[in-house]
Amino acid sequence: MARRSPTSSPPIWRRRLTLMLRIAGVLAVLGLIGLVVAVYVQRAQLPSFEEMKSSPNGQMIRVHAADGTVIVSMGPSYGEWLSYDKIPPVMRDAMVAVEDRRFRSHIGIDPIGLLRSAKLVIVNRGSGRRIQGASTITQQVARTIFLSNKYDVGRKSREALLALAMERKFTKDQILELYLNKVYFGGGAYGIDAAARKFFGHGADKLTLSEAAVIAGLVKAPSRYSPTADAEAAVGRAGVVIQLMQETGKITAAEAATADPKSVALAPEPKQNSVRYFTDWALPQLELLIDETSRPLEVWTTLDLNMQRDADAAIRANAPKNAQGALVAIDRDGAVRAMVGGKDYVSSIYNRATQAVRQPGSAFKLFVYLAALEAGHKPEDTLVDEPVTINGWSPRNSSGANRGEMTLRTAFAYSVNTIATKLGQQVGFATVADMARRFGITTKIDTHPAMVLGTSDVRLIDMTRAFASVANKGVAVTPYGITKVTANGETIYAQQVDRSHVLVAPYVAAQMTDLLQTAVNTGTGKAAQIGRPVAGKTGTTSSNKDGWFLGFSSGLTTGVWMGRDDAQTVPGLQGGTAPARAFAAFMKPAVANRPVEQFETQVTLPEWQLEPDQESYFGEPDNGMFVDENGNPVPQGTTAPSDAGQPQVDADGNPVPQAARPERLDQDWMDQVLGRTPPPGRQAPPRERAPAAPPPDRPAERSQDSRPTQ
Repeated sequence: MARRSPTSSPPIWRRRLTLMLRIAGVLAVLGLIGLVVAVYVQRAQLPSFEEMKSSPNGQMIRVHAADGTVIVSMGPSYGEWLSYDKIPPVMRDAMVAVEDRRFRSHIGIDPIGLLRSAKLVIVNRGSGRRIQGASTITQQVARTIFLSNKYDVGRKSREALLALAMERKFTKDQILELYLNKVYFGGGAYGIDAAARKFFGHGADKLTLSEAAVIAGLVKAPSRYSPTADAEAAVGRAGVVIQLMQETGKITAAEAATADPKSVALAPEPKQNSVRYFTDWALPQLELLIDETSRPLEVWTTLDLNMQRDADAAIRANAPKNAQGALVAIDRDGAVRAMVGGKDYVSSIYNRATQAVRQPGSAFKLFVYLAALEAGHKPEDTLVDEPVTINGWSPRNSSGANRGEMTLRTAFAYSVNTIATKLGQQVGFATVADMARRFGITTKIDTHPAMVLGTSDVRLIDMTRAFASVANKGVAVTPYGITKVTANGETIYAQQVDRSHVLVAPYVAAQMTDLLQTAVNTGTGKAAQIGRPVAGKTGTTSSNKDGWFLGFSSGLTTGVWMGRDDAQTVPGLQGGTAPARAFAAFMKPAVANRPVEQFETQVTLPEWQLEPDQESYFGEPDNGMFVDENGNPVPQGTTAPSDAGQPQVDADGNPVPQAARPERLDQDWMDQVLGRTPPPGRQAPPRERAPAAPPPDRPAERSQDSRPTQ
């Protein structure tokens, strides 16, 4: 066998391996050269340090009340910028220890950290877990300023390139200064100073070791380790930071032992008052109004802070114990001036003014009577209050009695159910439902006969909107909360009010207002009187689960709802009690500085002007008393006058002096009560209907509990 000579060529596999290594080396060199070139190109494109300091961290939104007062600031919150030498050493050391212990030695990316992450990728493959721990502080600064939090290979590559470039342009101290002033710590706080003020109530220049450890521990998961959200988790994470600081030699064992994150005093969270109910409703509308997503926004709203304060107080003072309350006040153009969604925003952010759907009870009769008036009925028209049965359903009045023939004005003032049912049957229940939708009811409305009594669920803001449209002479009112939005001084949105959408003819709205003011002056809504013209309606659902009052005066419409969130009975709750009182408590100061506005229709008294306990005077004189034409008792021993024009006499037949005579409940009396000037030329106004003899079916005496339907 021939031997291979010393000069013979190496095996082919060795030659190929050598070639591949040489190619790889060349490629590596070329890649390194390309990387260096890319890094220095990126370095040249980087902003200056001062520009990096001023770069934004998301969109900030400031919300203003109608008077310009800032009521809410949302989005990023920035504290004072602290230069590197003003940042406490414990804060710098804590952040480096927990986030990037080799920060001072790596070149912007950490090879050891990359290898550790690669190992985790292999160990956790297929688990779907996101791998963390490879980003250095420099990479986090690059991501915060230039990139997003999107997690993919492309973003990580750009992040690494930017980190390498930043290390070439800025010092380690500058990078750490950027990081500590820009990183997000949760709760809208960017930078250590904002975080220190939010969580501890003082600036970052006064941070202790324990406080610095708490803040440093937030970066990994701001929402999970926030001391205001989970104090135990925050303390545990701070303990990890202190341990790492000891391991890296930044603090001694004695210092670590004396540190006590549990003893850190947290700043109390600012109380969120009812203003947040309004902002939670108004601000989501920005997405439909503007498309600005980067510049800071100034949002100017319709909210009147004085009215909001009064609304909050009215609900708190009048809502029954263990019950909730809500209030919405809408100006004549649709501007929402006050909104209360519950007794306490902190304990419940659920907005019962805009989100809750509840049965409105007799307040829904607004749409029944609107449909009837539009169909040609008049307030003076009469119907008979008698038992009614429709498809097996028989409504009953709250008093349990029927009163015979009465005008629509009387039926509405005392919320007589049988008359409302008859009207609904005459005009059509579908017509009533269409009227409700026309006036802005957005929830589902059934067309069963019982719907006239308010069995369909509605929202308070929708009902208030409907009453506001009646007050606006039948022209649609659309609630709005934002008047304009500016960005860097530029107006990018301004509200335009549409006054062209007519819902019903003006005369229909005027007749409806006539009925509504009667209900307040002499009917179920008397508790809502405020010393100036008011029109409104009560509503009470079965078993006193919901109480409503909705009404308007001087251009302001207010709706009030009260009840329990679990729809349980609230003893004594009726629309004419707590809700009407809350309405009055709010409206008195709310319209105090507005001119008194008379309605176009004069107040007309219903047939019955007395409360149930006084109505016992009607009927047979079994109580030993007679009544005059106004229902007032006549002294015993005299007969009831049969002619209003004849002089009244006492028991001895002597004329009764004018000053001693009972006050007449007629239009002159109403003008006097309201401070209204009678129309010119009215010498002796016709008396309102006040029967000297009772209707045949009216009970001679009614108990205090036999009140009209609310």
